[in-house]
Amino acid sequence: MSPRRNRPRRDSPSLVPDERVRKGVEGVQQYQDGEWMVRSIFGGAAVKTYRCPGCLQDIRPGVAHVVAWPADERGDASDRRHWHTGCWRARDRRAPVVERSRNAPRYG
Repeated sequence: MSPRRNRPRRDSPSLVPDERVRKGVEGVQQYQDGEWMVRSIFGGAAVKTYRCPGCLQDIRPGVAHVVAWPADERGDASDRRHWHTGCWRARDRRAPVVERSRNAPRYG
């Protein structure tokens, strides 16, 4: 039996460069409403609170999530939306959440 290693190996694939952690992993995804650029944001990279358009709940700093924008609008900050990962994956299977003002009737 070999002795246990307390230090990670230098060639370990689990070690991710700082820049990749900060910016996330990006790619194009196809959905019913077109192609989207999608970037996965790792937990430690987020520093602001965002509102998820799928559930209208807050995405707190430090929570892993997804940033998506239309593929034809590469990099336009006004079209980027931050989603919970589960909300992004489920968006083709459920209707969008309608955000109502505080004075709007609750039902109907």
